[in-house]
Amino acid sequence: MSKIYRLLTEDDTSDFCHKVSLALSKGWELHGAPSIAFDPVRGVMRCAQAVTKDIETAYHPEMKLGQQ
Repeated sequence: MSKIYRLLTEDDTSDFCHKVSLALSKGWELHGAPSIAFDPVRGVMRCAQAVTKDIETAYHPEMKLGQQ
């Protein structure tokens, strides 16, 4: 069994919440608190949330984490 990690990022809109909710519905678990920061180049707030998931297969760098 392996544990895999993803960092979900998005502008501070409902799209971020939907992205995190989709990951949770696929078995990913929240890892730590969300982060928010201002992107001065684009003039928007950005959000980030780390998620982890236990998988049955061995990790390898070529795997598509979002498809796990």
